Amino acid sequence: MELKDEIIINAPQDVVYAALNDTEILKECIPGCEELIKHSDTELEAKVVLKIGPVKAKFSGNVLLSPDAPPERFSLTGTGNGGAAGFAKGGAEVTLEPHPEGTLLRYNATAEIGGKLAQLGSRLIQGTAKKLAAKFFKSFADAVSEHEAS
Repeated sequence: MELKDEIIINAPQDVVYAALNDTEILKECIPGCEELIKHSDTELEAKVVLKIGPVKAKFSGNVLLSPDAPPERFSLTGTGNGGAAGFAKGGAEVTLEPHPEGTLLRYNATAEIGGKLAQLGSRLIQGTAKKLAAKFFKSFADAVSEHEAS
């Protein structure tokens, strides 16, 4: 599964990049996030509860950040285990560009799922993934804009 989108965030590029590395902001914005622990500048551990169709699962997983060319670009990869519900793994490439209204954030993400989740059908999974990504980036843009305004 592949997800691509872009969003304009009303803040300078360096502020957006810093927020993408701020565990408190990320925890607030990730749908269903119960816990987000920063083990190092590049390693995070997360616990997330999601309901996808009829399946509710608690995922625990790890995310590895790779700052390719900060603050213009970075990538991340992650794996999550939802017990009987299955697993998810994937990654994303994120680019940040200056924009007249602040910063243009583009992402291209891929994900692979297995277990009960995979049996739900690709349409339901893809639709849910798009909604979750949109919810995260909307929350993230709002949080960064509020932080920048204060």
